[in-house]
Amino acid sequence: MAPRSSNVIWIGIALSLTACSADTGSTTGSATAAKNAQSTARAACDTGTTIAAGKRLRISATVAPITSIVANIAGEHADIAGLVPEGTNSHTFEPAPSVAAILAKTDVLFVNGLLLEEPTKDLAAKNLSSNATLCELGTASLPVADYIYDFSFPIEGGKPNPHLWTNPPLARQYAEIVRDVLVRMDPAHADAYRSNADVFIARINKLDAAMVAATATVPVNQRKLLTYHDAYAYFARTYGWTVIGAMQPSNFDEPTAKEVARLITQVRQTGVPAIFGSEVFPSPVLEQIGAETNVKYVDVLRDDDLPGKPGDPSHSFLGLMQFDYITMIESLGGDASALKALDISDVTVDAAMYPQ
Repeated sequence: MAPRSSNVIWIGIALSLTACSADTGSTTGSATAAKNAQSTARAACDTGTTIAAGKRLRISATVAPITSIVANIAGEHADIAGLVPEGTNSHTFEPAPSVAAILAKTDVLFVNGLLLEEPTKDLAAKNLSSNATLCELGTASLPVADYIYDFSFPIEGGKPNPHLWTNPPLARQYAEIVRDVLVRMDPAHADAYRSNADVFIARINKLDAAMVAATATVPVNQRKLLTYHDAYAYFARTYGWTVIGAMQPSNFDEPTAKEVARLITQVRQTGVPAIFGSEVFPSPVLEQIGAETNVKYVDVLRDDDLPGKPGDPSHSFLGLMQFDYITMIESLGGDASALKALDISDVTVDAAMYPQ
């Protein structure tokens, strides 16, 4: 990956740290110890016992975008249960004890990793069968050297930004790993898994190309994101955008009045045409900043809450990405026609269970 843009604005002591990727000179002890995390996670995805002939594959997944990716590839050949309710803060989500019963029957558990779902992983460690596979898609997709530590995920906190799925090239890697795991675990339906994955990955590639085209219509000096939830760092690095700040600090508290005043000054100085709130995390502070700076406040971005309801045409990973990218592009003065023309339909009927 190309190095992330360095012209990141310092936002506030309690809110931010100049964005950076991990490297051998700045990595904390925990990250250094995890330098082989990607290969270890990929090897873990290759464990687990192939299911018996005639048995249906039972899959669990954590956040809704991952559940959707899995459902597009598995199709009708597996039973899929999402574990993290949509509209929930996935960083702090504690699974109910009833989830243990689901995990006990699970053949494959797909999580994001990068320390996003530790309580769920803890519960899985106690309840997954020894024959089951626990696959951390994000950890298996990204070398530690490419981890981003930034505003809501400062390096001293030891947790990298985990939102890899908002970046299409990384989401494509998720899909490839899911395909490989399903083919190995359920070889009787290997051809269907490969076929579904081919179509789904082709749609991700078109999403990637459309985002490149749409980005080109946004003036370079306006490709800046000030968001509430810090979910677009890997996206920004790939498409040449700059995340100038995120309101939600690592402890999930609200910023102080002094920090808000500093943000108002900095928003005026940057000249950004819009700032972005979250559909899941309402932010009166960002609304205040928008009003005081006369900058458009757009409060509908989503990072792991799919549009609509289960069964709706837009309730999918592709629908989520299309919605967010159109919102960003049009709010910053660009043309989102390429994104609007995309086919965001599911490859197969999505029969996964999405807790609400």
